Amino acid sequence: MRAESPKANGVLVVCENLVKIYKVADLEVVALQGLDLRVEGGEVIALVGASGSGKSTLQNILGGIDTPTAGKAVVAGHDLASMGSRERTDYRRRVVGFVWQQTSRNLLPYLDVEQNVELPMLLEGLPRPRRRARVRDLLRLVGMWERARERPEHLSGGEQQRVALAVALANEPALLLADEPTGELDSRSAGELFGALRWVNEQLGVTVMVLTHDPLVSGEVGRTVRIRDGRTSSETLRRRTTDGLEVVAEEFAVLDRVGRLQLPHEYVTALELERRVRLALEQDHIGVWPDRPGTGGRRPGGGDGEGKRNDS
Repeated sequence: MRAESPKANGVLVVCENLVKIYKVADLEVVALQGLDLRVEGGEVIALVGASGSGKSTLQNILGGIDTPTAGKAVVAGHDLASMGSRERTDYRRRVVGFVWQQTSRNLLPYLDVEQNVELPMLLEGLPRPRRRARVRDLLRLVGMWERARERPEHLSGGEQQRVALAVALANEPALLLADEPTGELDSRSAGELFGALRWVNEQLGVTVMVLTHDPLVSGEVGRTVRIRDGRTSSETLRRRTTDGLEVVAEEFAVLDRVGRLQLPHEYVTALELERRVRLALEQDHIGVWPDRPGTGGRRPGGGDGEGKRNDS
């Protein structure tokens, strides 16, 4: 059940109308409310969302830790909604890799760096010569081969996370999930870790998904997807200009399959939008205005100040 090359797959992650409902006593909590997401094989993206946005729930589903209540979730051809427990365990071992914020979840303190990276391959039954060669290659890739005999306690936080990255890559996953990987690092160590994530993406072709509450992470990746209220709300794409000299970031609202979108919270607040809004279809855009008394049947945007526009 080895995952295929992400570049051969094209689209690696597909979520359509994904729903997750948790039942607590007599209450139901809807964590995901019809979330849609597509990730191409070989991308480096960030999923950004505040606490309660549904970000962690999505991570648990894509990581094979939890199951969706409804909708579609497919990673590298594996239908996460229909897998049995044995297949789910195999999926976690072979298809996805994890880098957690807490070092205690990434590394065993009584093993040295080399042994930590080798352990997943040992559990997988990989022959010793292949294990040794891959450990060496991975530690060189993340710049930690010189510290191979050290235990985690003798490493800095940034070094521990780079070793954790090597551990996550041990069994050649198609998808790497990094949960707040820089949350406990200073800015220099965080920069080094993101450099390592981009480097392994370039060298190995692994798809990297960083889950974080920090919007500044968007400057480190090619695409940032924001999650709000259990849905993807916007995407920011960073692309080079045609001359290749400058990187330009553009933010887009996400339109789902039935045409729904979430307006950015700051836009809603600025125009005091609530309950309903006025729409006008123009030749190349849609105008959105607050529903205020006195506009009647007039076209919004007139000269009386009622028509401050939010084009989306």
